Amino acid sequence: MSTPTRQAPGTPIHGDGQRAMPPPGSRSAEEIRSDIVQQRQQLSRSVTALRTRWGEITDVRRQISEHRTELLVGAAAVGFLIGGAIALRRRR
Repeated sequence: MSTPTRQAPGTPIHGDGQRAMPPPGSRSAEEIRSDIVQQRQQLSRSVTALRTRWGEITDVRRQISEHRTELLVGAAAVGFLIGGAIALRRRR
């Protein structure tokens, strides 16, 4: 969920779309501070998105309600396999 950041003209870009580090001493203190603020904001958004997603994934009741059919089919298959294994043991 990254948002595009403003880049100075001619800023080198890596193949993954991330900005390349400029040569040492080529940025002002204000540019560095601005980059730090942008990185903090991006990190904050990423952490918030991760917390939200983690909450969704670990919500067992929600997962059960969303995947009720799959759970019932799986439970029936397991029951059938266990029942078949018990029946085979009784024959011997």
